Amino acid sequence: MNKKDYYEVLGVPKTATEAEIKSAFRKLAKQHHPDVSKEAGSEEKFKEAQEAYAVLSDESKRKQYDQYGHAAFNNNGGSSQGAGYDFSGFDFSDIFGDLFGGGFGGFGGNSSRTRKGNDSLIRMSLTFEEAVNGCKKSIEINETKTCPDCNGQGGHGAKTCPDCRGAGQINQSIFGGAFVSRTTCPRCSGKGKVFESKCSTCFGKGTVTKKSTKEVKVPAGVDNGNRLKVSGVGEVGYNGGPNGDIYIEFSVKEHPIFKREDSDIYLILPLTITEAVLGTKKEIPTLSGNVVISIPAGSSNNDKHRLKGKGIVDVQTKRVGDMYVILNVHIPKKLSKEQKVLFENLSKTKLDDSLEFEKIKKYL
Repeated sequence: MNKKDYYEVLGVPKTATEAEIKSAFRKLAKQHHPDVSKEAGSEEKFKEAQEAYAVLSDESKRKQYDQYGHAAFNNNGGSSQGAGYDFSGFDFSDIFGDLFGGGFGGFGGNSSRTRKGNDSLIRMSLTFEEAVNGCKKSIEINETKTCPDCNGQGGHGAKTCPDCRGAGQINQSIFGGAFVSRTTCPRCSGKGKVFESKCSTCFGKGTVTKKSTKEVKVPAGVDNGNRLKVSGVGEVGYNGGPNGDIYIEFSVKEHPIFKREDSDIYLILPLTITEAVLGTKKEIPTLSGNVVISIPAGSSNNDKHRLKGKGIVDVQTKRVGDMYVILNVHIPKKLSKEQKVLFENLSKTKLDDSLEFEKIKKYL
């Protein structure tokens, strides 16, 4: 019986990259794995995909197949499916470990490998001033350390594991010996040794967890949603791997008078009509102390004044933003008799010489 083309089995073109071949096999393996699919013919499709991947993932074997097809392997001893390449020595542990996370249905990868611990997320609230100027904050974490009673071993009276003879892994035949998967030794969990007694302090884990307080330095300029990474204080790593990290996400409270846009800040400054008309000097607050600014005569509502370098430091670039003062001219709602007289006199001011009025007159 003619075998199916390996590229057709995986559903990839002959120009497929190594990554595309691996991705296609992962998809088929997850779909047709005997421990996942109970559909008729799934086991056969799974074995076909394994055979195709074993050839196309090997650069040398792929070249032979591209040149001679299945005939390239007719003299290599045969497989369980008839004449062809002998796949009994091909190690699928890496792909199964990636696919099933190290331990699915007996086909897990090398779970004795070290693995970084999981990261954690903490949310922290800051005042506007704390975010702008930076500060120090204390956080409570569950810190994991090596068990002091067993020195991280998990037990006492260590002996070489009799099943894996200290290797931490064993070979497992699947599908009648057609394939070999190298998997973690179930007796010693990949450690290569067993113990006469389990540690009563850490219950065999090799680590103990205690609550602790850690002081962190919040850099100046952080904003809503920014995150700070605190390395090595997350969950404990697997099999001696490094601890995970903690990420602190900031939530900054609004300020009563300052509004922030990136590294710039804005202040609304109220003025009387006479201050706007005649001009004045005003003392205003900034992030670095009070300053006096000059308001020129004839100022209008929403005029903007820039104070260079009076903004917030950018947490990434360290560039300092600016401060903008926006004028808000207040119109009085109640006037005394004297004030009314003054305004009536002001109302006699003619606008004939204004550019805006000249434009309007054309439509009158």
